[in-house]
Amino acid sequence: MTPGPTRVPDRVLRAGARPMIHHRTPEFAREFAEMLTLIGPVFGARAAVLPIHSTGRGAMDAAISNLFSAGDEIAVCCNGRFGELWARIAEAYGVRVHRLATDWSRDIDLEELGQVLDDRPAIRAVALTYSDTSTGVRNDVAAICGMTRARGTLSLVDGVSAIGGMPFAFDEWGVDVAITASQKCLMSSPGLAFAAVSDRAWRARAQSTLPHGYFDFEEIRQFVTRPSPQPPGTPPVHAVLQVAEALRAMHEEGLEAIYARHSNMASALRRRVASLGLSLQCPSFRAFATTLTAIATPAGVAPLALREAMRVRGIETAEALGPFADGAFRIGHMGDIRMADVDRTLLALAESLAELRRG
Repeated sequence: MTPGPTRVPDRVLRAGARPMIHHRTPEFAREFAEMLTLIGPVFGARAAVLPIHSTGRGAMDAAISNLFSAGDEIAVCCNGRFGELWARIAEAYGVRVHRLATDWSRDIDLEELGQVLDDRPAIRAVALTYSDTSTGVRNDVAAICGMTRARGTLSLVDGVSAIGGMPFAFDEWGVDVAITASQKCLMSSPGLAFAAVSDRAWRARAQSTLPHGYFDFEEIRQFVTRPSPQPPGTPPVHAVLQVAEALRAMHEEGLEAIYARHSNMASALRRRVASLGLSLQCPSFRAFATTLTAIATPAGVAPLALREAMRVRGIETAEALGPFADGAFRIGHMGDIRMADVDRTLLALAESLAELRRG
């Protein structure tokens, strides 16, 4: 019950346990092509989604190196650890970063963002997370992308902990780059990421002068848009086989049913957490992710002790991050997690709290 890597279903594990196959064979080509066909609706994107042979962080790195030049300016919404990660990657490439929404306990202030963009017309993009696993926030991607498109500014969205578990509408919302990765809502092993790229972003790619060797969006696009799609080099073969199988399972369940399942699990968990006398780590957000919940620990209960007591009962949770490390913990409920898993987690939480309070 962590924010990832998440549990891998048996059928996906079996797909990844197949004997090695060569990545230029018809057998692999069929799996690769089906994966590319099935991932598009998960993003809400009609154009080809690019497979990136890396983790989600690698895809974030690729987005910066493919779209910008040294000295370009970018605004980054830093209301969480992974919003801040966009800023760190951009700065490493010599891109000038304007941080806003740096208070992890608050939503992105749309008026503040609009003012920053109006005051600094040289800003070429806004980067943000859809959900940030450090806080449990659900940022308003649609509203922010509406603001960026009205100003001719690009939008970059880290959807690693949300896409596949929460509704995402790349084309409809006017997103320019969105990324996700295999090990969270796609319920597969780590090692494969994906990037959806808009026409506006492709035009920016043509003007970028930052170096991008391995992570070359244009090379990847040329290979995956062939009549018989191929990866540009040797891919993580078994990660591809797993994701292809996971996507088949997701489409069998139905994307709308998956989103409803995640929403129902999140609502039930938060109601029952409140009934135990606990509060959320960041209770004032306007909207919360449905893929994880960050919970404040009560006075006198150390997060590490609570997590260990739950681990003894068979439930693995995650430590809190950043300024919340000493007073909270996190429960993931994404991918293959079901309501029965939430019930077991809440039982373990109640028993663990009772044990620790008895001292």
